[in-house]
Amino acid sequence: MEYTILGKTGIKISRVGLGAWQFSEAWGLTDYRAAKAVVARAVELGINFFDTAMVYGMGMSEVFLGRALREIGVKRDHIVISTKIPGEFLNPIDIFRSVEKSLRNLGVDYIDVLLAHWPPCWHNFPTCEYARAMERLVLMGKVHYLGLSDYPVELVEAFRNCLSRIDIQILQVRYNLVERWAERTHVPYAEKYNMTVQAWSPIAKGALTGKYEPGKLEFQDVRSRDPIFHPGNYTQVWSVVQLLREIGEKYGKKPVQVALNWLITTSPVIVPIPGAKTPEQVEELADSVGWRLSYEDWRRLDEATRNLSISYSVVYVEKDVKVEEH
Repeated sequence: MEYTILGKTGIKISRVGLGAWQFSEAWGLTDYRAAKAVVARAVELGINFFDTAMVYGMGMSEVFLGRALREIGVKRDHIVISTKIPGEFLNPIDIFRSVEKSLRNLGVDYIDVLLAHWPPCWHNFPTCEYARAMERLVLMGKVHYLGLSDYPVELVEAFRNCLSRIDIQILQVRYNLVERWAERTHVPYAEKYNMTVQAWSPIAKGALTGKYEPGKLEFQDVRSRDPIFHPGNYTQVWSVVQLLREIGEKYGKKPVQVALNWLITTSPVIVPIPGAKTPEQVEELADSVGWRLSYEDWRRLDEATRNLSISYSVVYVEKDVKVEEH
């Protein structure tokens, strides 16, 4: 396994992490034994960076991840766990209550990194109030570091200006070869301030694996209504998959491994956190690091995806509402 440093902390984390959203009804992996097998294989392969969230299965993901790590017997200081608190919990009362529950779910004495999952846009909690409450958790030792997930850079700045003694270490953002908005602001910002970019959905919810052919896109999970799999978008994605296959043949790698390697080759601050449902998928993820695409191949993928136009309103725009008159 290849390693890097988490933000400005000096802590060593694997160059690819393991996301744990799949341990929930949203993705369908609700069998603890299957989840444990995934976590165990990740640890065996040297992955020590795990990401979960309070809302994943309403605690199921945290419970599965924490229990698996304990039963495997990995030493606490050999792993780094990030979990996330949703925007609607971001008031001083709920922050402390929910973090206490996450500590119990994970079975740990402290959380390595606590991220605000998204801004409290439905409740308008004052930024400085929840920023200082989160900082208080750090000062009291319940949390070691802070981060922000799915925050615009303008609000990242506002959050940081509220902190008195610490800084955030992680910016988590949706980022993959066909969804590259993070390059406009988040990646340059993280590079400037030496923050880690946790890239979620780094293989576009599996779209870049090459397993799903156009015309055969039927899902029973969270992807069933995801715009990335809409025919109008997926035609573009599928052309990228073909290029990933072509380039992968040169390196003896699969499309998923090339797609992840493209991200880490793009910037030293980027750490993808893909999910996996089986130990075999974990092996594929782990084999995405420890090597690098050539500049020429990196550039071919860059040019092929730079001007893609993924429409997120397509599901709405192309759906006609039928009104029945009685």
